[in-house]
Amino acid sequence: MRGLTKCIAACFAVALMFSFAFSDVVSASTGKNTDSINEKFGLPIVVVGDSLSEAQKEQVREDLGVTNTDNIEEIPVTADDIVKYINGDANSRMYSSAMITREDEGHGLDVQIVTPDNITQVTVDMYKNALLTAGIEDATVDVASPVKVSGHSALTGIYKAYDTADGNLDPERTEVANDELDLATDLAQKEGLDNEKVTQLLTDIKQQIAEQNPATREDVEQIVTDQLSKLEISLSDEDRQLLIDLFDKMRELDINFDGVKSQLDDIATTIQDKIDEVAGNDGFWQSVKDFFKSIGDFFKNLF
Repeated sequence: MRGLTKCIAACFAVALMFSFAFSDVVSASTGKNTDSINEKFGLPIVVVGDSLSEAQKEQVREDLGVTNTDNIEEIPVTADDIVKYINGDANSRMYSSAMITREDEGHGLDVQIVTPDNITQVTVDMYKNALLTAGIEDATVDVASPVKVSGHSALTGIYKAYDTADGNLDPERTEVANDELDLATDLAQKEGLDNEKVTQLLTDIKQQIAEQNPATREDVEQIVTDQLSKLEISLSDEDRQLLIDLFDKMRELDINFDGVKSQLDDIATTIQDKIDEVAGNDGFWQSVKDFFKSIGDFFKNLF
């Protein structure tokens, strides 16, 4: 009987440990409450992929934490929109959706992918980088999809939401922002690179552009070359030229990255933390292995 009591107690302890371990994950996925209206900025805008079924649209609303549909403005995102905002294919299917809540100046840009298993290519930091390039600086953005997609079409919806709200988006900036996202996801598929490394590269280049204010294409090329060398990234001549072309477009548009330098610093810090975490995974998994071994030993001793 004493052995059974110990067994129950041990099981309870293990369950309690896992409840604490995963509490952050659960709380991070609960979404936003839409019971209250922000009278300063108007209703949050939920952009819903037009290819979704009614049941899938309802799932998206639930994933985005929509508790009261009267307190949001919902608009569809169509293939025509992907052509208009990011020069996409008119035959595209639109699945990934988003909720955009404008925030006070200085709030910064908060992006969360609430269905991470279904957004397979675009990361939170890739969205942040592209949106900062497009001129979206103070907002909370939640992205969701009920099916597995790359995540590119959600960017179209975010642009449409801002265009609907105030019409102040610069189409040239949104075009170069989409070029940036396309290049980022393409580079992340290359051998020896990953999402974090690519985002670190793009962010570091933007930081150097903010600091150095390059006046010519040659200046941009030097910044790109220096950052590739610093991060020990080797690209083909073609990919290297695509990178230079992208940031030279940004130079010609005179994008003021200095104005969002603190947000770029935050992205850089987050990425470095992720890289450090990956580097330390061996120790983490060894500790997990040791923990379960100790539990096994405990149950052996009971009997």
